[in-house]
Amino acid sequence: MNVPKIAIILPCYNEEKMLAFSIPAMENLVGKFIEEGIASENSKACFINDGSNDKTWETIKSAVHRNKHICGISLSRNFGHQGALLAGLHALDADAYITIDADLQDNPECIREMLAKYASGTEIVCGVRKRRDTDSFFKRNTAILFYRIMNLCGVKTIPNHADFRLMGRKSVMELRKYKEKNLFLRGLILSLGFKTDSVYYDRTERAAGETKYPLRKMLAFAWNGITSFTTLPLKIISLSGILFFITGLFLIADLPAYNIITAKFTTGLFCCFSGINLMALGLIAEYIGKILIEAKQRPSFIIEEKTGL
Repeated sequence: MNVPKIAIILPCYNEEKMLAFSIPAMENLVGKFIEEGIASENSKACFINDGSNDKTWETIKSAVHRNKHICGISLSRNFGHQGALLAGLHALDADAYITIDADLQDNPECIREMLAKYASGTEIVCGVRKRRDTDSFFKRNTAILFYRIMNLCGVKTIPNHADFRLMGRKSVMELRKYKEKNLFLRGLILSLGFKTDSVYYDRTERAAGETKYPLRKMLAFAWNGITSFTTLPLKIISLSGILFFITGLFLIADLPAYNIITAKFTTGLFCCFSGINLMALGLIAEYIGKILIEAKQRPSFIIEEKTGL
């Protein structure tokens, strides 16, 4: 295999403080890969400004003037982490694309191992955390629950894998054909079916700034992943309806034997049914809302400015 041209894609949202660490790290990393002959001379690290309201974009542009292996893309507004990743995967031309968060809590040195697996014929290489002992009890267990739910729904996922991965040109070209707006890339990419492998690493602490993925966003992201990839929740509604219908028939059959206990049970059952009915309507509305978003065909990202490309 020829020496690949690589593109390292780093989405940034208000990462002005963190860029003081991540830009030099990427400059050194790409430079080393080129010196060692595992990446071509025209390889780049591309920082995607996802509608930041601090000096993130100014910092990126300044770095581009210093180093030819750094480039930048600025989106017109905040499109979210998945939209920023997609912008980089669409705008850049490379043989191998590596996506990694700008906070560099995912170990960038693993990219070397990813490139080795890519050179041996693997099309997609996923970065997987070895452990989650630095997470809170709630975050760790909700993550485990999320992956179990996704697997029960028949959605292929890799536990403890987020968006740190390498993709070859072939898989990126196929990904670009997908036009859906409700993005869950870690599931969508694995569904492409290409040869996939993993590398394992320990996650480090953030060097500066604050996380841009608080609990609220993480839960919303997980819910979007479930409802974007499977209709199983809708099937559960149908099964619940059948269960309550059968229960209702038994209660009707027992009507002559009504007493105070049966009345209380029936009242409780009615309240339970009403709650499930309202949740079912909300779930159906969620899917209808997604249909509306898809029907509008609005872009997943809008590029306002590029530099160093």
